[in-house]
Parts: sequence; structure tokens; C-alpha cells
Amino acid sequence: MVAARRRAARRRVAESAPLIVAIDGPSGVGKSAAARELARRLGLPVLETGAMYRAVGWKTLEAGVDPRDAEAVARLVEDLDLALELDGKGRYRVVLEGRRCGEELYRPDVAQRTSQVARIEAVRRDLVRRQREVARRSGAVVEGRDIGTVVFPDTPFKFFLEAEPRVRAERRWQQEREAGGSPDLAEILAAVRERDARDAGREHSPLRRDDSYIVVDTGRLGLDEVVDELLRGIRAAG
Repeated sequence: MVAARRRAARRRVAESAPLIVAIDGPSGVGKSAAARELARRLGLPVLETGAMYRAVGWKTLEAGVDPRDAEAVARLVEDLDLALELDGKGRYRVVLEGRRCGEELYRPDVAQRTSQVARIEAVRRDLVRRQREVARRSGAVVEGRDIGTVVFPDTPFKFFLEAEPRVRAERRWQQEREAGGSPDLAEILAAVRERDARDAGREHSPLRRDDSYIVVDTGRLGLDEVVDELLRGIRAAG
């Protein structure tokens, strides 16, 4: 059954592509870095969907909207001036109300709101529509948590990146140390596990995978090795 679905998907892609590669997985597995390098090698733009959810989280903060109020957030998203724009490095950047978003999306208070608004069906429905419109025009390497299950379920090029929670926590701990911080590894590990449970347990578009994915364990591989695995998978699926 899975093989038949893959063959059917390949026929659809061959007839209509641009090439769309889906990369899913939990936080801290290196999805963004792998997506950027894979996109560079393939000559495709890269779309990091998490930045779009962060933009909605940031906007609720600016507008004073409770991110737990699904109706209020849905109204905000409905009228939101949010666009995706290619930069000079082949990456889609979020442009919110005419302003290109940057580091403000990665503040801790924005991250907390992002995890809350990402649970809201109206938010996911609106952003999925935008993601599909952009990627179907030019093709893309698209990374997130529901790309191969919800956004582009028909693409045969699906990858699920994973690594043990402690490995991901240690990576984040090292990053924060290099940035001059004094992180606590135990706290980071607890936060990673909490985020995993939240992503897997949410009602709408939970983090999951099925047999249509190629699974890559990034805990034992460097970036180039991960991308080599992805390229081998694309050749095998195509």
C-alpha cells in the first residue's frame, strides 16, 4: 500500500512539479540548517514555516491579544498583512505589515506565545494556505512539523529528522554558552521534552510521521552527512 502511494505521488509530481521537499521533526534536530544546505545544493528556495507562526505570536504580543483566546487570534490572523519574500540567499523571509521580520521573532516571550497560537486551527489553516501558494509557484525545501502530513502530503520527498532529547538539549546548551549565556542543561532538557509532548499532543496538525517518510537520525551525523542522506533519499524516491 505504501509503495503504491509513493508511485502514485511520483506520477503526480512528475506531471505537475516544481520540486517540493518536506522536512519535519521536533525542535533541535537541525531542520533549518539541513533545509538551507539542501536547498542550496538543489538550487531551490527554502521556506522555514516556524518563522510564520512566530510572526503571529509576535503580533499577538504587539496587539495585546491573549494567545490562548482562539477567537481573538483568528480575527487577528484573518486581517493580518503577512507575506513571504525571497531574500538574496534563496530563503523566504516573513514580511509583516511591510516590515521584514528578524531577531524579534526569536525572543523567549515570542517563543512562548508561538507555541500557544500554533495550536489554533484557524492559524494553521491560514498559514498552510500561504505556504502552499508560495511553494507551488517555485518549488521549495519546506521545513516544519506538519509539512509531509498536512501541507504537502502528496510529495514523495518526505524526511523526518530526529535525535534523542538529551542530544538536542546539549546542542542548545552549547549554543547558549557560545552566545555568552549561562544555561542550565537540566532546564533545557526539561523544556525540550515539554515541547515534544506539546507538539505531539496538540489537537490540530500534531507532530507525527508515517511510513511515507524517510527517517534520518541527526544525533550521529554532521550537517553534510545529513544532507547527503537527504539527497540519497530524493534520488531513491524520484
